[in-house]
Amino acid sequence: MTEPIVRVFPDRASLGHAAASDIAAEIRERLGLQDAVRMIFAAAPSQQETLDALTAEAGIDWERVTAFQMDDYLGLPDEAPQRFGQWLRAAIFDRLPFKDVHLMRTDGDAELRPAEYATLLDEAPIDICCLGIGVNGHIAFNDPPVADFADPLAVKVVELDSTCRQQQVDDGCFPTFDDVPTRALTLTVPRLLDVGRMFCMVPGPAKAPAVRDALQGPIAESCPASALRTHHGCTVYLDQDSAHDLD
Repeated sequence: MTEPIVRVFPDRASLGHAAASDIAAEIRERLGLQDAVRMIFAAAPSQQETLDALTAEAGIDWERVTAFQMDDYLGLPDEAPQRFGQWLRAAIFDRLPFKDVHLMRTDGDAELRPAEYATLLDEAPIDICCLGIGVNGHIAFNDPPVADFADPLAVKVVELDSTCRQQQVDDGCFPTFDDVPTRALTLTVPRLLDVGRMFCMVPGPAKAPAVRDALQGPIAESCPASALRTHHGCTVYLDQDSAHDLD
């Protein structure tokens, strides 16, 4: 097992610029060795600084990059601004000339959507995953009650726990707790870990306990992000606030 590289920065802005520089270097290197790059992106305010900086990076042939999203809510209209697909379109997908962008469908029969998205993911290896950590330690929408480190599925429908739903309110994404959907579509923990490189950006004081548990607690489904410590190539980017509780 290779422990993640952990980098700590003074603030969110410097974290975002450093992470974007590293991600861009990884994309350029892979494009120099292979025809295309496939990437998974998380949608959250914690990712904004990194994605802003990434869109400004030069020397990347984005027309050879295919993008996927990590998770999304069920039960919201396609045009709802809270949809993660919509957030990612505004943050990066519509700002760069990607080869393809595969947004999650959540309309119709939700039970059919996981297999459809898993098929798209499985067409070729995923090279890079850009993600964060939730206040309850989740990665994607794998909250502690539903996280499964041996999950046989690549994508599944999950019930969101109350801590996760409250985070969406605290992040300013929804006006009230009752407005937050109760179900979502998510990549599973094993599917997230089955990528070449992982870049995990986690700023802010609210994330400090989850960061401590993920990096220094047991590797357990009670803190899904602790699974990042089993990945062969993960870098975690923190600011002073999120690193506060580390030994």
